[in-house]
Amino acid sequence: MVHAWTAWGEGLLNTPRFSLANNEEVADWVEKQRSADAEKMQQLIQSLEQVLGSKTREYIKPQIHTIKGEPHRIIPQVAREIGADLVVMGTVARTGIPGLIMGNTAETILNRLDCSVLAVKPPGFISPVTLEEQ
Repeated sequence: MVHAWTAWGEGLLNTPRFSLANNEEVADWVEKQRSADAEKMQQLIQSLEQVLGSKTREYIKPQIHTIKGEPHRIIPQVAREIGADLVVMGTVARTGIPGLIMGNTAETILNRLDCSVLAVKPPGFISPVTLEEQ
């Protein structure tokens, strides 16, 4: 399981133009962001175990990669490093444009992967694309 995280605004806060916080304060804030994201990954693993059962989790033995960086860079990089055969990712476009059923990040990741991809939509998702003309 790969989760790429970013502390939005970190780069800006570390520039001379923004002297709102010292480097130690910024580092503490970034660490809190990392810790919160790592906790969310642990909660996800616990939820999966509740659904799948502990024996399934023991069989699958998921490895968790919580890495600082942009998803469109980190996910393909980790997939190559571990020799992934399949990448499963959730994807939803938030633009509201009919016909656009995949988000920009997911599309960028797809273009950088050399393995199979299974895109999973959230419950209740209805595709704006239909087979019938309206």
